[in-house]
Amino acid sequence: MTPSNAKKLAYAARPSAHPAANKLQLPEIIVGKDLLELLSSAMYIDPMTVYREYIQNAADAIDTARAAGVLRRMEPGRVDISVDSVTRTVQIRDNGCGVPFQDFGCKLTGLGASSKRGHTMRGFRGVGRLAGLAYAQQLIFRSRVTGETEVSQLSWDCRRLKSVLRDETDQSSVTDLIKTVTTLERVDIDDAPERFFEVEMRGIIRLRNDHLMSPAEIAHYLSQIAPVPFSPAFSFGPEIAKHLNPHLKLTELDIRINDADEPIYRPHRDSLQINDEKCVNFDSLNFIEIPSVDENTAALAWILHHEYSGALPNATMLKGLRVRVGNLQIGGYNLLESVFPEPRFNAWSVGEVHVIDRRIVPNGRRDQFEQNLHYHNLANHLTPTTRDIARRCRTSSARRKLEREFEILAEAAAQTMAIVCQRSVNQSKRQELALSVEQTLLRMSKVAGKKPLSHGYSALEERIAELREELREAMNDDEVATSPLMRLPEAQRKSYEHFFGLVYECSTNRSAAKALVDRILLRLGLG
Repeated sequence: MTPSNAKKLAYAARPSAHPAANKLQLPEIIVGKDLLELLSSAMYIDPMTVYREYIQNAADAIDTARAAGVLRRMEPGRVDISVDSVTRTVQIRDNGCGVPFQDFGCKLTGLGASSKRGHTMRGFRGVGRLAGLAYAQQLIFRSRVTGETEVSQLSWDCRRLKSVLRDETDQSSVTDLIKTVTTLERVDIDDAPERFFEVEMRGIIRLRNDHLMSPAEIAHYLSQIAPVPFSPAFSFGPEIAKHLNPHLKLTELDIRINDADEPIYRPHRDSLQINDEKCVNFDSLNFIEIPSVDENTAALAWILHHEYSGALPNATMLKGLRVRVGNLQIGGYNLLESVFPEPRFNAWSVGEVHVIDRRIVPNGRRDQFEQNLHYHNLANHLTPTTRDIARRCRTSSARRKLEREFEILAEAAAQTMAIVCQRSVNQSKRQELALSVEQTLLRMSKVAGKKPLSHGYSALEERIAELREELREAMNDDEVATSPLMRLPEAQRKSYEHFFGLVYECSTNRSAAKALVDRILLRLGLG
């Protein structure tokens, strides 16, 4: 290294400093009350995410209880949701680890200071418990751990909170505001479990469609979002669990609403009835392992294949390639839409990506992920899978288009054949119609021979052969004539044949024309 280069490096290594500048102490840092509104009502776009946040906390508490041996191995992680439409109150209670009184007040009023950070738990930002503040008049937390005789209770006065937040003259800090609107106490509750945690939202406000108070809508939402088991009616469920269990902890909660006889299950079934005519049948399953940037496992995905007959309706509750962390869904069905060659094909697909790499981090609202190297690596490795789904979708679309074309041609051949069999036109016209049928059958053969229909080629060719045989029999002049016109004198018969020929020639709808001719024959007493 030359002396000049060494001098340059030494200069570059020196910190930039201004000896003449004096370091000054910052004034008191003020955290205003509006922060509380940002972390509650402004944080969540969809009101139903209230249930996701509290179920997420319940799942973490149940995992902690099981790890500590407090929850027995065979004892289910239970979450009971009670919906009282009269008082507009919802209670969500779990049998997890609970929170001891000495930590209760601090944990339930702290902001962004979650003890979960750095652990394998689903929540770690310490703000999810505030979700209910925006949607209720009063938010109450209760808990007890084994050995405690009283129940710890923290109440938030949401109406007072909103009043203070609207008061432009009130300059309270976040700490002062929380102290003003909360009440911490210990209470006696006779029927309280020995160990539990409970959230109660009282006076839930009425929003559009009032889904927050609908047990059916809550169940539909949680069946997609929450870590609940697959239905026994879904035969692929055990295979999926067997593949995922060695790699990640699939906590499955027993969630029941209003003491229902059955828990909430995932919406997946072997067959889904879309409408009176359409049904989706799942026929195969495949798994994908996605490597991380350091060649460990970043995620595991599974894809259910079906006929790919179009976008699945929202009512199925399972369309789209979805993403889960800790078996809890992040975002909606369209989160990975941009990874597909054509975004519309995401709505045709059914599958899940279970994230394992903790460096793939959900954002604060849990509707997307932090955009970093590890998330982009995940998206890039999903591209071959989404291309395969898109290929299947295009193939299926092409097949359906050809099937429709084949059916249209078959219907046209059958309509023309019916006119031939009707024997209401002269021989020349019948020959013309028979040629038209034969040309249609040739077009049907051409359609049947195309690649997308290769799996059903023999059945299509058999159908064409049957139509061709019907045509041969209809044109067999050796058979006894069956046309009612044959009973008429030749001159009159030819007049009718000419007239009926004009009807068919001038009609744009041969089926309607045949029906008209049938009615005329019947009216004349010839039918």
